[in-house]
Amino acid sequence: MNRRPAACPRVVVKQPMYYIYVLKSIKDQKLYTGVSSNLRTRIKAHNEGRVRATKNRRPLQLIYYEAYLHKKDATQREHNLKHKTEQRKFLKRQIQNSFLAPSSSG
Repeated sequence: MNRRPAACPRVVVKQPMYYIYVLKSIKDQKLYTGVSSNLRTRIKAHNEGRVRATKNRRPLQLIYYEAYLHKKDATQREHNLKHKTEQRKFLKRQIQNSFLAPSSSG
């Protein structure tokens, strides 16, 4: 008798998530780190020039993000990435291939 595997239960998240994200400027290759509860909307705002800090560095590409349940955790992580050299260096090592120009070989 062939049985199909049971479907994985659907996970419903009712609590908002908070994201820290890293954008790379295509124009100057520099990074910008931010925090938001709506990642898609925030990145869109960056690329539309509605964020003063990145307005003149467009276009921007999302190269990394982390999700947190609590805003305080996300803002602390953002602070650490912006102000603690060792954490920033560690992250850069972890995502080193994201700094390379896109290639067709993947």
